[in-house]
Amino acid sequence: MDAIEDTASGQREHRTFWWKEALIMGVFYLFYSWSRNLFGSAHISLETGDTPLRAFHNAERIIQLERAIGLFHEESVQDWFLPFRGFIRFWNTYYGTAHFLVTFAVFWILFVKRKDVFPQWRNTLAITTALAIIGFSLFPLMPPRLLDSPCPAQGGFGGACIESKYRDEGPDGLPKTEDDGSFGFVDTLPKYGGALWTFDSKAMKSISNQYAAMPSMHIGWSSWCAFAMWPLMRRRWAKIAVLLYPAATLFCIVVTGNHYWIDGVGGQLALAIGAWAGWALHRQNQRRLDRKFFAAATVEPVSLSD
Repeated sequence: MDAIEDTASGQREHRTFWWKEALIMGVFYLFYSWSRNLFGSAHISLETGDTPLRAFHNAERIIQLERAIGLFHEESVQDWFLPFRGFIRFWNTYYGTAHFLVTFAVFWILFVKRKDVFPQWRNTLAITTALAIIGFSLFPLMPPRLLDSPCPAQGGFGGACIESKYRDEGPDGLPKTEDDGSFGFVDTLPKYGGALWTFDSKAMKSISNQYAAMPSMHIGWSSWCAFAMWPLMRRRWAKIAVLLYPAATLFCIVVTGNHYWIDGVGGQLALAIGAWAGWALHRQNQRRLDRKFFAAATVEPVSLSD
């Protein structure tokens, strides 16, 4: 039977228990990791599947779209900062840690400080992540850092062995002055280090989906954190810091070569749909609780006579 409590506003709401929410979040994350990796780079090769080719050609489509609107600048942004080794190492670490640690921290803060809207934000996070899983399965996308990396036949997950006209063109679409046959992106993690893990390790190769790029959950989750935490911030600098978090994450995913900027748009779109559905689900559940409460309140007690 549902645990229901009367709030000061007169609404009936579920009681929330930390162990229950932690269990739900843990199980959901395990399912997210399993289903995300099911569709990607862990179990494929050029001989046994078409995922690398699909992921590579989807990357070409993204590049073509960004060029069409004049906003294909990922390679230029990365080139500007590659000379600063310590700077790149910091963003490699940020990419591999903040995504999880900050999201878990905000989830807990919401549970403690904002129980009035915690179910809505929990629903939003879950639905946004579920939409991302659908995106990963329908649109595998090779990130910029893998475009010039060895193909699965050579023990990698990249597209170096796949022909593309974009290898001979610069970011502006014009022929390169010095044609080296590459896209020009650098996989910063193995070259610069900085994170506590590497995609080249045996464990990461077996459990990761390196084509899970569209939509970007680094952007989806960081934006979720910012919107959820905004009402709790009282000082102006704190509000600015909260808004800078997804902006910094966008810079991070581009400068490390892990995403195209348009992946972030996909993450924002998934979050918008997740928020709409999350709030709608909560309203539906609230109406169910109200009906249940009033039905119980109107039942007349039965008197027993000898």
